[in-house]
Amino acid sequence: MNINNTLSNFFQISLHQKIIVIAIPMILSNVTTPLMGLVDTAVLGHMQDTYFLAGASVAALIITQLYWLCGFLRMTSTGLSAQAKGSEDPNKLSQSLFQGVLIGFLLGSFLLLVQDGILALGLYFASATPVIEDVISEYFFTRIWGAPAAIVNLALVGWLIGQQKAKQVLLIQVFANLLNLVLNLWFVFGLGLEVFGVALASVVAEYFITIVSLIAALKIIGKTVIQKKWFSVAYLQPLLSLNGNTFFRNLILQACIAFLIFKGVGFGSTSAAINAILMQFFTLIALGLDGVAYAAEALVGEQKGKRNTKGIIYVTLHGLVWSTVVAVVYSLIFLVWGTEIISMITDQPTLQIEMKSYLIFVYCLPIIAHWCFFFDGVFVGLTRAKAMRNSMLFCGLAVYFPAFWVFLSYENMGLWMAMLLFLLFRGISLGCYFIYLCRTGKVAV
Repeated sequence: MNINNTLSNFFQISLHQKIIVIAIPMILSNVTTPLMGLVDTAVLGHMQDTYFLAGASVAALIITQLYWLCGFLRMTSTGLSAQAKGSEDPNKLSQSLFQGVLIGFLLGSFLLLVQDGILALGLYFASATPVIEDVISEYFFTRIWGAPAAIVNLALVGWLIGQQKAKQVLLIQVFANLLNLVLNLWFVFGLGLEVFGVALASVVAEYFITIVSLIAALKIIGKTVIQKKWFSVAYLQPLLSLNGNTFFRNLILQACIAFLIFKGVGFGSTSAAINAILMQFFTLIALGLDGVAYAAEALVGEQKGKRNTKGIIYVTLHGLVWSTVVAVVYSLIFLVWGTEIISMITDQPTLQIEMKSYLIFVYCLPIIAHWCFFFDGVFVGLTRAKAMRNSMLFCGLAVYFPAFWVFLSYENMGLWMAMLLFLLFRGISLGCYFIYLCRTGKVAV
């Protein structure tokens, strides 16, 4: 394709508007999502003993990790939904919805079946006192009953994002948080249900999201006839393969992050505390960059559904502009107020002083990381999970771990040098592969 034609279409106001309309609600949704956990923490923190908060926090962490590992379903649902939207095929639209819901329900039901084993493993690593173990068990065995709804929610939210219904996703999340707040107060302080009440409120909120999201999805597809063949092995196999590759990609990423955290603990308590603060910055960055990535998922997927190569390229170029803008804004904010943000996170003078040496990582992180965040979104829209898996595997084995070995003498700083290189090369590898797909005419295939 002629580069001049590409540049002449670079400033398509309508396309920039589409990206903003999806990105902003998704950023706000990302911000509101942790509020459910904050409400639980606040309520538990007002109980008569600290072990309630300690135990429930551990149990909530176990639940959160389970759901995070199932996050591949959100990604694949978005890509398939967006492509179905672009193809304007009602059958593909319905198929992508119901297949995602089925897999989500089966995964959630599986978690219910193996809940005893999951809890036993969690308690083993927690090494908690008997009284805290009791709280962990009570919270976990209640909250786990929300698993079918929570995993189905991943599919439904992903599907709605693919349909570019970001505002609806935001509204549903806000109402679910409000419901969780009201139920928390009622169950705990009104009915005296304590830890059970906190967990039950979250379960009810999760089923609320499922019901409302499903209603919203069914309104989009209208009248449809569910076909048995959609759930046959032949029709499910490509989807299972896609989900499997995405799951493996997520698992490698989690392994790299876990290595950083646990290795940091080995370098001492100060290093562990520093890493906890830096991960807060990483999470904060993800809130914004993921919003732009979600927009890329939906719009790139739509163009692939249309088999529109130029459209994919235009969306990617326009999206890169906004990803870069968000990254630069983050870096400027951290450059100006980084020290103040650290002071808000910790009031320990020693830790604040130690963190000054790590501010360079805070400044560089958005600029370096936004490439892999954004291209993850592009490849989700293209449903090229193998490319994402291979990039993650290559950058983990050939960049991250070898880089840490090279920078080992720098100890904890070496960990973050390796992490920055890991993120950088993930963005480079995906970007180069995208260019290859465009030049060979395979990007819309």
